[in-house]
Amino acid sequence: MENNLVTTAYIVASALFILSLAGLSQPETAKRGNLLGILGMAIAFAATAAISQGYPIQIGSIGLGVLIGVLAASRVAMTDMPEMVALLNSFVGLAAVLVGFAEYLQPSAALSGGDVIVHRVEIYIGVFIGIVTFTGSMIAVAKLRGWVPSRAVLLPARHVLTLGMLGAIAALGVPFLTAIGDMPMIALGAMTAIAGIFGIVIVMAIGGADMAVVISLLNSYSGLASAAAGFMLNNDLLIITGALVGSSGAILSYIMCKGMNRSFINVVLGGFGETASGTVKSAAIEGSATSTTTGEVVDLLANAQSVVIVPGYGMAVAQAQHAVAEITRLLRGQGKQVRFGIHPVAGRMPGHMNVLLAEANVPYDIVLEMDEINDDLTATDVVLVVGANDTVNPSAKYDPNSPIAGMPVMEVWEASTVVVLKRGMSSGYAGVENPLFFNDNTLMLFGDAKTNVNGILAQLSTTNAPAPALAAA
Repeated sequence: MENNLVTTAYIVASALFILSLAGLSQPETAKRGNLLGILGMAIAFAATAAISQGYPIQIGSIGLGVLIGVLAASRVAMTDMPEMVALLNSFVGLAAVLVGFAEYLQPSAALSGGDVIVHRVEIYIGVFIGIVTFTGSMIAVAKLRGWVPSRAVLLPARHVLTLGMLGAIAALGVPFLTAIGDMPMIALGAMTAIAGIFGIVIVMAIGGADMAVVISLLNSYSGLASAAAGFMLNNDLLIITGALVGSSGAILSYIMCKGMNRSFINVVLGGFGETASGTVKSAAIEGSATSTTTGEVVDLLANAQSVVIVPGYGMAVAQAQHAVAEITRLLRGQGKQVRFGIHPVAGRMPGHMNVLLAEANVPYDIVLEMDEINDDLTATDVVLVVGANDTVNPSAKYDPNSPIAGMPVMEVWEASTVVVLKRGMSSGYAGVENPLFFNDNTLMLFGDAKTNVNGILAQLSTTNAPAPALAAA
């Protein structure tokens, strides 16, 4: 009877996870999808606890995990959310590694004959995927935090090195599956160490422009690690959940790569701008940038009929989304057409800008993807680029020698006037100079994005304020 109830609970939890993913696919239903996922996980916890022993340990570990999770999630800023996601991916990978070692040392079920070999294969694959996910995710966190260079860091003869490591990992599988005594444990430990280095090397070799794809890929790997843990523990729910996360992460990665004109293999093998002979240099940029003021920007917006706002990571860092949303409300109240253009990899993770704008209550119907709005930019009066850089770089389209050549970008330079809100003239996260800043129709509004956006908002509010009533005679 107890097993039947657990099976039923697992089916219900699996259905809720599927409905959760469906809800998360649209901004309008994302909140409901999140709640369904929470409910499904709560049922999964309860069902698993019901068939396990050691309730005090369970309650203590779950309680500690909930406490840490709530504190971390409530304190992390939206600008740090990509790092948070990468860190959570690393925890899933580490959990798979620990489960693998625990299952080898003390199997959860009595095994004999061929079942032992099958179980060891599950352990070996699960530990491999888990440790690569763990170390790769930790390097992703370090890149996003600026602790290690965001550019692609390539070791000499790295392809020979990575192939050698993969060969060693495959070779160590033989003694792990067939040897007796201490040798299997030694082989498993050696494989774990080599695979950990492998995860570090492949993510270090991926450049900053690809980091959004890397996070999505690592999320997929974490799902595969969960599925592997499910096979090791003979837990159907873990297998289903891991398969859902792994497949959805892989699909998202594919969509991201397609949006960047990249491929999975291309991303994994190295970052933008790297060739066998070294880093490719883009064409020299000539000319000078033209600076502007908030007053001039307000005048441009007052005379414009169509405005497109292109947000980037700089908007997230400055937390300027609420002021940008208020500017949007004022301009739309004046009868102007205001829309947002979102590049597939704007920010540091998929959907980063969409979440920020939703947080500021920007209507979903005016937030458009790059492919939906790029063709309209030629008929746009003013484009406001708020903290974006690599995603609006024209060298991706016009300079075949550029490190980001071939990457689809927001073609903001096609508009009548482009206003770029940026602290200075530094290159973007990919380390590529941007000739957009030197275009004749580009104005640079230097300084903190939030300060400048608030300045624009204050002047627009004054301009938009109703005239004072006349005093009675």
